[in-house]
Amino acid sequence: MAMVYKAKCHVLNRYVAVKILRDEFTTDEGFIRRFNTEAQAVASLTHPNIVSVYDVGHEGNLYYIVMELIKGRTLKEIIVAEGALGWKWCVNVAIQIASALETAHKNNIIHRDIKPHNIIITEDGMAKVTDFGIAKAVSNSTITAFGTTMGSVHYFSPEHARGGITDAKSDLYSLGVVMYEMLTGKVPFDADTPVSVALKHIQEKPVEPKIVNPSIPKAVNDIVMKAMQKEPSLRYQNAGEMLRDLSMSLKDPDGDFVKNGISTNDFATQVISTVYTKNNAEDTKKESENKTDNKKKSGFTVFVKNHKVLVGIISLIILFALAFGGTSAIIELTTPKDVVMPNLVGMDKEEAKKQTENSKLVFEVSEEVYDTTIEAGKIISQVPAFQNNYKIKEKSTITVVVSLGQKIVTVPKVSGMTEKEATESLEKNDLKVNVEEEPSKKIEAGYVISQDVTPDTEVGAGSTVTIKVSTGVEKSVVPNLAGKNEEEAKKEISDAGLTLTTVLTSEDTTKDDGIVIKQSLQAGETVEKGSNITITVNKIEKLINGPINLNLKSLLGSAIEYTETKNPLTGETTKTAKKSKIKIVANNDTVYSQTIAQDSTSINASVTGKGTITVKVYVDDVVKKTTTMNLNKETTLTIE
Repeated sequence: MAMVYKAKCHVLNRYVAVKILRDEFTTDEGFIRRFNTEAQAVASLTHPNIVSVYDVGHEGNLYYIVMELIKGRTLKEIIVAEGALGWKWCVNVAIQIASALETAHKNNIIHRDIKPHNIIITEDGMAKVTDFGIAKAVSNSTITAFGTTMGSVHYFSPEHARGGITDAKSDLYSLGVVMYEMLTGKVPFDADTPVSVALKHIQEKPVEPKIVNPSIPKAVNDIVMKAMQKEPSLRYQNAGEMLRDLSMSLKDPDGDFVKNGISTNDFATQVISTVYTKNNAEDTKKESENKTDNKKKSGFTVFVKNHKVLVGIISLIILFALAFGGTSAIIELTTPKDVVMPNLVGMDKEEAKKQTENSKLVFEVSEEVYDTTIEAGKIISQVPAFQNNYKIKEKSTITVVVSLGQKIVTVPKVSGMTEKEATESLEKNDLKVNVEEEPSKKIEAGYVISQDVTPDTEVGAGSTVTIKVSTGVEKSVVPNLAGKNEEEAKKEISDAGLTLTTVLTSEDTTKDDGIVIKQSLQAGETVEKGSNITITVNKIEKLINGPINLNLKSLLGSAIEYTETKNPLTGETTKTAKKSKIKIVANNDTVYSQTIAQDSTSINASVTGKGTITVKVYVDDVVKKTTTMNLNKETTLTIE
């Protein structure tokens, strides 16, 4: 129907998509009307999951719409490329589509062509519903146009295929088909011809998606099957209902919360279907032939026989008419007049009733429902839907839905409940739930710590209550600190949420100085976050070289022993000091050992070590002197 081009808006300096009606359709008023309908429909909608319209217009026979340019792939392209998709991803996409449809439906707009081709998944994973090309305001109720239907046959609702009246529930059926294809990689109904596919939508029950793909959870399977019910009354009645079940399925995928609808179909008058079965066509032909034969054979006699009461009434009308004007009066009395259908939407109930009765129509309230956007007592919708200059017969019934306004509900206390119990309690009270997780040492995992709205507070239905759910005591995995320097170890301890209490030091000369050689908590162990940990860092003391000066003569003093020798030639006597074994021991290590004269005044030695050491001097293996030496600094020890 249209071509789409990428273009640049120089006014706002941005790229846009421009949809232009094909030349062959510019003379077709029907296509032009649908093209304009798309623009008007989308332009009235503002939603993050609906493609935005920036401008619409025409230049001569050139009709165009300027839209938001979306970078991404269509959902159909993704399915073709990847086949069946993960159920959580599918549900999240379905939630976005349902949210877009909820907004459209509240604005009295039906998309009527929901399919993977019209859903774009952006680069950041957001779903965008596009192409409202055959969308039509709810006020234009039927989709039958001279025996033809619009849309894509694989995603048709049964009533769409029959050419019947479509509403919001028809879009939800199509969404169910889209979900089916996402979850299984295939459409539920397929055949060689479009007509055959349409007949399957009308007549056949789809194979449950869970049978095709056993990994699909029960709740998700149930949602798809409910959305694809043949009878509209058995489906979700609005997008909000479907949204609630989709959201619940993420929390309770195997739950049994999807409720079956209740049939309300009493086979009321319907638009004649555009699709016929062979049997139906033959039966219709036989019925027509029988009626023709009856007319030929018995005419008025047959009619009288079959409609005795009606004939009596007609007879009275004829007699009355003859008395007051003859044949023209008969025609006038027996033929209901056409009246212009009023637009009741937005009126007060009593005002709408009065206007309906003034138009000689029957006013009937089908239901009263809560609505956050429509004031209490006002008409939300009507059937038949309003159309400009649309005429209906006198005494026809207009059925309306009346707003009860926003429902006021009381917030229940959910603190202390399990997440599931709290969610069920809040949703039971028509409230939305936002779950935030938070660790707690006091509250068991899975239980509600707190709620942001005080219990017993009155709020509007649909309001969101945020609950904080405990994840229990927060855990940490102990990092492996061995071989890390002290600063690296401290950072890893902090990142793991642990508390460093003590840094010990030890010396291991086989390992590098300054690295962690021990930790109090075992690496890889799961512990409570905030747990204390102690590390031991290798600290190798610096060795100091300390000189030792020993004055042996001074040390021994008078204890020096001498040997006298007399020179036979001169007669002189010489004294010679006795030799002794001298040994210096530092911390059990011998640093000097020699035999020398006891009157030696200078003996030099040195010791290498750290800290305070003990130095002993031995003379002939007898300790003569014990002292200490401080090797924390460079110093010389003098022993006298």
